[in-house]
Amino acid sequence: MPEVIAPSRTIAYADLVDSLGARFGPTPWSMVTQPQIDAFADVTHDHQWIHVDEQRASAGPFGTTIAHGYMTLSLVPFFLGQLLEVTGISMAVNYGLGKVRFPAAVPVGSSLQASAEVVDVEPQDGSVRLTLRVSIGCDLVDRPVCVADVVILFVG
Repeated sequence: MPEVIAPSRTIAYADLVDSLGARFGPTPWSMVTQPQIDAFADVTHDHQWIHVDEQRASAGPFGTTIAHGYMTLSLVPFFLGQLLEVTGISMAVNYGLGKVRFPAAVPVGSSLQASAEVVDVEPQDGSVRLTLRVSIGCDLVDRPVCVADVVILFVG
C-alpha cells in the first residue's frame, strides 16, 4: 500500500466558490510496477501484449511494457488525495469527466506525479461542482501522460 501523503492544500467548503484558478501540487513521485500493470489487466480483462508480455514488448514500439491509459487515469483519486482536502463537507462524489487525453505512454518502472488546477466552479443548491484539470507527468517522458478534466461534486 502506498504511503499516505498529506494534501498539499486544504480549502474550506465555503471558499470553493472563490477557488477558480487555484493550483495544487505537484505530488511526490509514485513508481509504476509490472505487478500493478498485471493486476489492472486482470481486473479490466485487458491483456494486450504491450501491457503484459514483457518479452514481446521489449521488441515493440516502446521497448518495454507500458501502463494502460485507463490505469493512469484510475490513479487520479490517489493523486487528488495528495493534492486537495476540502473541509466542512458531508461528502464528495465523483460527478464525471470532461476531456481526457493520453499524450504519451507510461513505461513500466517509471514514476508519476500529478498537479491540478481548478478550471470551473459551479455553485448549486447545497453543493459546489468543481472541475479540476489534472495533469499527470512521468519522469521518463517530456510531456504529460494523462490530462483529464475531473468533475467532483462537494456537498456541504
